[in-house]
Amino acid sequence: MTQDEMDAGVGTEEGAERSAGERSEGRSENGVAVAFGRQLKLLRVRAGLDRVEFGKRVGYAAQSVASFEQGRRVPQPEFIDKADRVLDAGGLLVALKEELARSQYPAFFRDMAGLEAGAIALSVYGVYAIPGLLQTTEYARAVFQMRRPLLDDDAIERGLSGRLARQAIYDRQPAPLLSFIIDEEVLRRPIGGQAVLFGQLEQLLLIGQKRNVEVQVMPTGREDHGALGGPFTLIDTVQGQRIAYTEAQGDSRMYTGQAKVRQLEARYGIIRSQALTPRESSEFVQKLLGEK
Repeated sequence: MTQDEMDAGVGTEEGAERSAGERSEGRSENGVAVAFGRQLKLLRVRAGLDRVEFGKRVGYAAQSVASFEQGRRVPQPEFIDKADRVLDAGGLLVALKEELARSQYPAFFRDMAGLEAGAIALSVYGVYAIPGLLQTTEYARAVFQMRRPLLDDDAIERGLSGRLARQAIYDRQPAPLLSFIIDEEVLRRPIGGQAVLFGQLEQLLLIGQKRNVEVQVMPTGREDHGALGGPFTLIDTVQGQRIAYTEAQGDSRMYTGQAKVRQLEARYGIIRSQALTPRESSEFVQKLLGEK
């Protein structure tokens, strides 16, 4: 097996959704979340608080507290910090925060998520749906809800939580350079309905205004298109390495070999020149919004 092929199964968003579905159908649990939940409940009971009172003190509904304690949802970092203080846990809960964050993703996706979170630059080509780093909560939820076979509610919430957590990349300092090229048809596909798509297009405009982000649209009317082979992502690491990810129909791979990476680099450079410029793309999205 070549270095380029070592990663079969390491993937991007399509693969993450697929794995979430497999977890759902097998009803396997997130062991880290279950362990955290048991620890949380023990500390809450020790403090003499019921879920309603504890929820008021940390700013969460009792139903959410129950989900965390039962390991059905991974809690947000803010919740963990507040719970640790309120329950006088002495850092016991905070110590699990990093492992909980990793546990939001399918096992094969965790390395990918880590690379993405620490990247100094990302180049993403989106073909079927808005790339996950750009998705609104409503759009992302609709993507998971459309998964077939159907995901159960817990699997949808786990997938949604993990996807939105990845968007912390926009708050990183120094800010990574982020480039997105999205096919026009993706911007017209009403995933979740017209209202959800409208909100998603507005988010594209907002994120595209960030100085470190470029969003470009590949018009459907272009006669030349250098990347008809499907979506892919290029990741630049702090170590100076460039890694490529591709995915198609249930198969996702990571490439580190120079030959494959250079091939995808060339493709991205070509479609970047064929697509609308960032300013033209912004005007195009504004025009789409006017049509809604």
